Amino acid sequence: MKTAIFIPVRMKSTRLPGKPLLKIEGKTVIEHLIDRVKTAKFPKLIALCTTTNPEDEKLADVAERNNIEYFRGNEKDILRRYMDAAMEYNVDFIVNVDGDDILCDPGYIDKVVEQYVKTHADFIKCEGLPFGAVPCGIKVEALKKVCEAKAESNTETGWGTYFTDTEMFNVEVIQAEKDLRHPEIRMSLDYPEDYEFFKEIFNRLYKSGKVFTLREVLTLLKENPKIEDINKNLQKVYWKRFRKTSTKIKFKK
Repeated sequence: MKTAIFIPVRMKSTRLPGKPLLKIEGKTVIEHLIDRVKTAKFPKLIALCTTTNPEDEKLADVAERNNIEYFRGNEKDILRRYMDAAMEYNVDFIVNVDGDDILCDPGYIDKVVEQYVKTHADFIKCEGLPFGAVPCGIKVEALKKVCEAKAESNTETGWGTYFTDTEMFNVEVIQAEKDLRHPEIRMSLDYPEDYEFFKEIFNRLYKSGKVFTLREVLTLLKENPKIEDINKNLQKVYWKRFRKTSTKIKFKK
């Protein structure tokens, strides 16, 4: 069994253009995420899954500098991009870590892989973690079924519903540990306020060559609630846009 961490990321963003290469403490945000996922124990392959758009050449350069793989595929269809990348690297199971989620917890990356080893589920999701700290797992066999059956060619947003809402697949759920259960906290990079939120956290916790933990972040936020307030109001804005732009499940007739 070959597992991999796939990080979907691209430079184009209407809300925060060029966000993967924004810098915090002297490093780009995507490099901070790469450093973090490298501390996961199980998946040995890490690949930035970006697009064939010329502006995303910069992200391929980042991958090379950080000694990880990269794959350039379909711009709008993330599921097709993932399928093509899985074939390229001969992967059986994917752990998805969104490029916006620069504090994704590596411990839960490993938990997703462990759950797959136990159950061979088609899709594995985590519940209860802060928004943006959450990986998920996809069996490549299930991904292939979706790619063959779906009629929708734009799967940028909400593609997980193909696995969770169609009753076609075996879905496993990993519940967050009690002290990490803070789904109300926003940790995703979509808006300028999110960038300010992350800068504040890294300014207080980051040390070169070390990766601070999610528990350290939550302790910091508990002691300094004004940091959480920086982008807290954006959750409603985010979900409103998500519902508007989310992929609609459509199958070929």
